[in-house]
Amino acid sequence: MRIHLGADCPLNLEATLCCGQAFRWKKQAEWWIGVTEQGPFKIRQHTSHLESENVSASYVKEYFGLKDNLPNIYARIGRDRVVREAIQEFSGLRILRQDPWECLVSYVCATYKSIPAIKSMIQKLCGKFGDETHFEGRSHHSFPTSTALAEATIAELEQCGLGYRAKYVSGTARIVSKGAVDLEQLRQVSYEQARKELLRFPGVGYKVADCVSLFSLGKLEAFPVDVWMRRAILRHYTRHLPRKLATNMKSEKSLSNAEYEKLSQFGRSHFGEYAGYAQEYLYHHERLHGLGLTIDQH
Repeated sequence: MRIHLGADCPLNLEATLCCGQAFRWKKQAEWWIGVTEQGPFKIRQHTSHLESENVSASYVKEYFGLKDNLPNIYARIGRDRVVREAIQEFSGLRILRQDPWECLVSYVCATYKSIPAIKSMIQKLCGKFGDETHFEGRSHHSFPTSTALAEATIAELEQCGLGYRAKYVSGTARIVSKGAVDLEQLRQVSYEQARKELLRFPGVGYKVADCVSLFSLGKLEAFPVDVWMRRAILRHYTRHLPRKLATNMKSEKSLSNAEYEKLSQFGRSHFGEYAGYAQEYLYHHERLHGLGLTIDQH
């Protein structure tokens, strides 16, 4: 199946799948192979089109955010040299529309973990609790349902490398499996309301709620702040912050909720309704180039 990519629909598949949004994609030769709620499929990019197998065109367009008007978004967020440089380097990077349940559990697992460690945890969860399927002669596993993880013991979840996060995943799964929160419905409500609902889950703070809002619910104004964004803001945007907050950021202490809110609000105010796109371009640029560090935490 082919999808045409014109000048008005740029896509950088490599940057999109390598920028820390999603954790179940692997590259084999020129193909990217992943497993989503639609099952396993593969995709690759040519100059003028996408080629994929085992998935519909409509799903590819939705999942990869191909309906987002990137030229317009660039015009709206390109307010300074820093973000314009990131846009130029990673032009075509798009915000994914992941399954909210998988995204929520993934980011609960992601706290204070490197991306390779996150991928390892999720792979083990899927292998232990997901349904097995086959594609091109290889075994793959779906992401576990909320019922499967709600019925798992804490010890079983810990065996997947979750550590203290096991109790959070268990509690979150029980809430979803009982229907107390409809994650799909959160796509239809405002960013503020979606965030409020997400904060009800155990282990979900402001950053996790913002990541889930941005990477699965389509709340493009969400502006997650992690260690990399903190460094990017400190390097380039301190003149926009209260002096006390800028001073506190120079320490290695964790941000308080109030400090996080001020930084996230700065991002939303400075970049506008597509602040989440600015965040991801700055985040990816900082991880690859910032300060010469090798830490890889989301």
